[in-house]
Amino acid sequence: MDWRLVLTTFGMVFLAELGDKTQLLVFTLSSQHHAPWAVFLGASLALSLVSLLGASVGGIVGELLPTKYVQMGAGILFVAVGGLVIYRAVGRG
Repeated sequence: MDWRLVLTTFGMVFLAELGDKTQLLVFTLSSQHHAPWAVFLGASLALSLVSLLGASVGGIVGELLPTKYVQMGAGILFVAVGGLVIYRAVGRG
């Protein structure tokens, strides 16, 4: 096992999730239901499953396509989703 990769992944995901909507959702659910351990367990299971899916699909795609194309596709998808979110937000206001 590449422990350096494990620690790098942990650090990057940890920083990416700080203040993210997932953390805010967990904060809200925990404060509403006064059951922090149940919320923690549910959120941990959900994030673990999402991470497993991402790692599995990423591994398969990484075997089929060069890294350059995967990065370009991810960037395009990220910008497209961001543009859609902005478009919907402006359309409501």
